[in-house]
Amino acid sequence: MYLELIDLFWLMLIASVVLFWYRGLAVRERALVAVRKHCDEMNLQLLDQTVALRSLWLGRNTQGRLSLRRRYGFEFTSTGDERYQGQISFLGNKVETIQTDAHRLNS
Repeated sequence: MYLELIDLFWLMLIASVVLFWYRGLAVRERALVAVRKHCDEMNLQLLDQTVALRSLWLGRNTQGRLSLRRRYGFEFTSTGDERYQGQISFLGNKVETIQTDAHRLNS
């Protein structure tokens, strides 16, 4: 069996998509760990125990190299009555920011 150039192209394309997906899963897991830690520090409860990809685009890191910038959304509560939105941003594999909506403080 011989591989033609077009077969190699499709094989590399599929491998690239799988690698991109796999790395995205790793960053998503890091985002979930960071959000859980942030919620624990702020005395908040992370709802649904998950983060969801909201946006994906290119950005430059501190060395000026292009990296993927990912923004994940999550929901949390402070009192157990209302749901609030939050987001975490990654540049490459590093957390840039974690932001939460204004929320009631638990008294």
